[in-house]
Amino acid sequence: MKLIKLFACVAIAISFVSNAADKAVEMPLNMTKGVTQISAEVYQLHMTILIICAVIGVLVFGVMFWALIHHRKSKGAKAANFHESVKVEIAWTIVPFLILIGMAIPATRTLIAMEDPSDADLTIVVTGSQWKWHYQYFEHDIDFYSVLATPREQINGRWDKGENYLLEVDKPLVIPTDKKVRFLMTSDDVIHSWWVPDFAVKKDANPGFINEAWTKVDKAGIYRGQCAELCGKDHGFMPVVVIAKEPEEFDTWLADKVEEKRKAQEEEQRLLAMNMTMEELMSEGERVYLASCASCHQPNGMGLPGVFPGLVGSPIALGDVDAHINIVINGQTGTAMPAFGKQLSKKEVAAVVTYERNAWGNNTGDLVQVKDVHEFVKRSL
Repeated sequence: MKLIKLFACVAIAISFVSNAADKAVEMPLNMTKGVTQISAEVYQLHMTILIICAVIGVLVFGVMFWALIHHRKSKGAKAANFHESVKVEIAWTIVPFLILIGMAIPATRTLIAMEDPSDADLTIVVTGSQWKWHYQYFEHDIDFYSVLATPREQINGRWDKGENYLLEVDKPLVIPTDKKVRFLMTSDDVIHSWWVPDFAVKKDANPGFINEAWTKVDKAGIYRGQCAELCGKDHGFMPVVVIAKEPEEFDTWLADKVEEKRKAQEEEQRLLAMNMTMEELMSEGERVYLASCASCHQPNGMGLPGVFPGLVGSPIALGDVDAHINIVINGQTGTAMPAFGKQLSKKEVAAVVTYERNAWGNNTGDLVQVKDVHEFVKRSL
């Protein structure tokens, strides 16, 4: 029996080591070279300083081990008896100073270039919010939220993990290649950090402040990153996806987004003049709830006791309709409830409020229409 247990332990250990080795093969052993001139400079700076440090380490430890072996007591070596050496002190002061100067010059040049967003062709305001990114194209009337698109079934272990698990979004940021793009970073709530390794861009988004960064991508493609500052419960579910397109393709995408926004405004005006049925509101409301609310309040509306309040039988879901609309649009200060006014359309707000007031046995019978949300927003201005 003991032998069987021993073999079982050995088999488990071999399996663990094998899996760890497979994962290690997938992991890069060095810094990402990236796809921008700055990322290439950062990589080259990293390699230069790494080589300098490695050479110093080899020399220092080489001399130390040589001295330990060839001047050991067993060979009859006797320690020298001296107090100080002016020449040695001058040498070990000047040599490190020269090495540091040699490292500081290229490092300073690269850091200055990284912090120079002047003469940008495009400016994008990046706003961190628990737990999503908001992008606004400064010179164009375009803005949208970018939210994690990995299915909850993968996160909860019911489905196999996808290739880009936790690194996929519903609406990626789109930028042109061969153009200097400036990013203005800020936050709606806590400190976030916008990080795309391929661009060598990692900049904190602080509430009440604006930080600057920039990139100029040489190669079209899809580049992924994530929030790199612990920002709360869903910090790990806050990816960054950037698609770099050729300038002509980017202009086409930009025109399509402008047209899409115009059509959305026309659709909103049409919805203001009509009433949706309970079935339509509940169907749309369930979709919005599962995408935007379920991570905190849970799909069954029960919430997480002591952390996130449940909506089943809650005063919000059963109380005043305007108060319910207000908390969805404006959030609640001092809690983890974010404002969804910029993220959701008026149709989506109407639908999710209707759903929360009639799902899980709440059954208030209240139908919130687009015009009700519109009137609330007008009164709030």
